[in-house]
Amino acid sequence: MSPEPGAAQGALAGLAQALAGVRARVKEPRPLGPAAMDVAVEAPDAAAVRDAAQGVLAGDPIDVCVQPWNGRRKRLLVADMDSTIINVECLDELADFAGLKLQVAAITERAMRGELVFETALRERVALLRGLPATALQRTFEERVRLNPGARALVRTMAAGGGRCVLVSGGFSFFTGRVAQAAGFHAERANVLIERDGMLAGVVAEPILGREAKLQTLLQEAQALGLPLSETLAVGDGANDLAMIEAAGLGVAYRAKPIVAARAAARVDHSDLTALLYFQGYRETEFVTD
Repeated sequence: MSPEPGAAQGALAGLAQALAGVRARVKEPRPLGPAAMDVAVEAPDAAAVRDAAQGVLAGDPIDVCVQPWNGRRKRLLVADMDSTIINVECLDELADFAGLKLQVAAITERAMRGELVFETALRERVALLRGLPATALQRTFEERVRLNPGARALVRTMAAGGGRCVLVSGGFSFFTGRVAQAAGFHAERANVLIERDGMLAGVVAEPILGREAKLQTLLQEAQALGLPLSETLAVGDGANDLAMIEAAGLGVAYRAKPIVAARAAARVDHSDLTALLYFQGYRETEFVTD
């Protein structure tokens, strides 16, 4: 799929030729929407198909997902919040009200790239906010936080199809509760900022929800539903999302850091979050929108 109507369909001839080189036979494609095509392929080696498809489409504004045809529609979605479901890193925006955005954002970037231990980096950033009025939380939400394009359609469509949708974040419950309600998630999990006398205390409640806790959320939610991991979908952008992305039946890197994009089964670099619905074989006419 592509944010440019017609781009996906226009790439079909070159894709078919590339796939023929890895002994893959392309069946009749079907349009899922004006910007998405569903292409059934018979091939002995899925990895070779993925490499060939990604190679021939490199440089084009097209996102591609290679996966088994059966079992594509997932029954559990576990999604990261910051820079995935929403447009910003909430902690960076919160720090802006303390005049510390550049300093905090630099630490965030390194943590999301996997260069720093997430829990240590979170404690360091939160400590810098000590004494910031707690009212800055609401200002951050109202003035800075927006759902990313396609987020609400993704969640509401999967929920309408009987799926469970869970928002999980290494950020803060103040934001996840509000974002989960806005997007339509069934549940949310996040860290808790400590407040004292109307001010941020500069500490976060322990234990910190990080990479391992996100993975455990996926595993526990799947177990509670009686689902094999093959029926789960996880999406995120940072290093602390990687464990759940690799464990899920379909793990998607959304506008992700290089370490995540390189290891995820699928990646979305160009399209909006409805790409995750197209990956599951949903037609645009099936999307729940408002």
